[in-house]
Amino acid sequence: MTDEADKQQDDEEAAEQWELVNTPLGEKWSGRTRYAAAMFFYKRDEMTSETLEVYRICARLDSEDPLPIIRDRGIGKDWLKRMGFQ
Repeated sequence: MTDEADKQQDDEEAAEQWELVNTPLGEKWSGRTRYAAAMFFYKRDEMTSETLEVYRICARLDSEDPLPIIRDRGIGKDWLKRMGFQ
């Protein structure tokens, strides 16, 4: 039963982090929030270090969308697809 409970807790955490990585642009501290959530996905090997670096750069820029930068750099294609950014 513990494995099932752990999986549910992991799923809940991932869902919460997904909401945070999608925090709307322009909100106070939103860049830092997106970066912290991006770190969660990086640690789970769901994001490359190059993609995470873009989130780090944008962390202090609450109105800056990291997704076009990731696309322009030609990195994080899997992440862009997951985010629905083509």
